[in-house]
Amino acid sequence: MPKDSESPSEPSGISRYRDKIIDGPIIRTIFWLGTPPLVNQLVVVAYNVADTYWLSVYSEQAVAVPRQMWPILMLFQALANAINTASLSIISQYVGSKAYREASTSASRFFTLSLISGGALSILLLVLRDSIFTVIVSTPSEIFDDVMKYSGVIAFDVFLNYISLTYTTILQSVGDTKRPAIVNAISVAINIALDPFLVLGLGPFPTLGVVGAALTDVIGKIISITALTYILRRYYPELHIRPAKEIDAPWARLVLRIGFPILTLGLTNGFAFLMQLRLVNMLGIIAATAFSIGFVMIDIVDAALWGLSGAPAIMIGQSLGADNPKRAREVAYKAALLIFVLMMISAAILYPLRRNLVDIFADDPNTINETDIFLQTMLPTLPFFGLFAVALSVGRGSGHTTFPTGLGMIRLWGIRIATGYIMAFILVMGSMGVWLAIATSNIIGGIIALLWIKYGNWTKAVIKN
Repeated sequence: MPKDSESPSEPSGISRYRDKIIDGPIIRTIFWLGTPPLVNQLVVVAYNVADTYWLSVYSEQAVAVPRQMWPILMLFQALANAINTASLSIISQYVGSKAYREASTSASRFFTLSLISGGALSILLLVLRDSIFTVIVSTPSEIFDDVMKYSGVIAFDVFLNYISLTYTTILQSVGDTKRPAIVNAISVAINIALDPFLVLGLGPFPTLGVVGAALTDVIGKIISITALTYILRRYYPELHIRPAKEIDAPWARLVLRIGFPILTLGLTNGFAFLMQLRLVNMLGIIAATAFSIGFVMIDIVDAALWGLSGAPAIMIGQSLGADNPKRAREVAYKAALLIFVLMMISAAILYPLRRNLVDIFADDPNTINETDIFLQTMLPTLPFFGLFAVALSVGRGSGHTTFPTGLGMIRLWGIRIATGYIMAFILVMGSMGVWLAIATSNIIGGIIALLWIKYGNWTKAVIKN
């Protein structure tokens, strides 16, 4: 695909970001791009903690409800992740090669795909949720009714999230990570403020419990979409995003080449986490509640990971588009080291505080003890999970997504599910077997991911200049 030769002067809104990403100091640029999403992720973690707290006030067992929905959301968001991985790879590489017209055309096509896909999957979730939670997940009977109510509202959030993610990815591809982060932080702050009113029924509001927690998510997505639409139109008029009238075959083949491995990974991840949740649910409501509270704690450590890991993808994509593979590989090395160290520090800080934090969300001594064992097992392995996440980021930016996909499938199905089942039920280790399998998958996946970052053949651009 040729460069845009019809625009003699570069659009200043896009080229300003491009020059800093292509030529700026790597670590400083990672923080410049990654700090807004990092702050945003901390806000999201604060919301998850607040959400868990208010649900624990409403009912201690209700804490487990959102985590029952989590692998279902992963499954239904798999296509969104595939679309947006291709979007970031293609648009960022077009921006790196200064082909702004092609970037605009691709943005409209990705928006169209997200609109159609999100609507269809939202309806599918509404239709299938009863079978999912009875047949596949085996949700404990104590929380089944609440899970059904919660999932009925979250189905609408699936559709809205497709649109919100697409807008955010388009802005990130240009290099603008600050404005999407601000928008999301504001919407999440509103969610946090509304939570006690809608969950507990304070003031004139009715007591909605888990339905109230789900409604705040939907309200937040509506706010985000409105604000992101304004930002795109106000600050990036060069990107004319509208429903696409046609999608040509070469573009579709390129999207499939990049996105299909990610779609495969997302679907297999979703089903793997469903099976993992089923294993936990088979161990009873105490294990299911401990699993949910434990992951709220882990999300605190993961804030550094999910906040900063998007920056290397943008830098690698634009570097390869600018025909600079040496810089792309250096970005990957330094990002891996940075995220490993930051997650190690975060886990070390949280480890001695873990039991005090768990006490906030649970009163039952059995639940507290089980959550403590889970965190003792998991926290030391999180830096290795950070290395795997960097490999996913390298795949997103470069467009070479096949190896990270295969690695993700092996660590989930081969280690977490198969090994977890064997240790928990055949070797009769109970919940400890499941926790050890998850921890082992983090370590093995991280080591292999680092070897691929160093030696893998991923430094060739996927677009044609």
